[in-house]
Amino acid sequence: MAETTGSRLDRIESKLDQLAEAMITLARAEEKLAGLKQDHDRTFERMNKFSAKLDDIEKKVDDNARVVQVINKLFWIALVAIAGSIAAQLWM
Repeated sequence: MAETTGSRLDRIESKLDQLAEAMITLARAEEKLAGLKQDHDRTFERMNKFSAKLDDIEKKVDDNARVVQVINKLFWIALVAIAGSIAAQLWM
């Protein structure tokens, strides 16, 4: 009877050790998941900042495009006016 009780207690102790190892493994996995979540959150935050910067750059590019169009039109108007005045001087 003592042998069966002793072996039974050994099996219970072995199972408890395995359960403790499983709990430790689960705790490590949870720590890794928490770290991955923090990394994901930081990456998402950086992407939001880059998106805001990209929106600002897009606005500046649109403003610059309008300014270049106005300068281009003024250049051609000035060129036509100069050509017209030269032509008017030559015909006189």
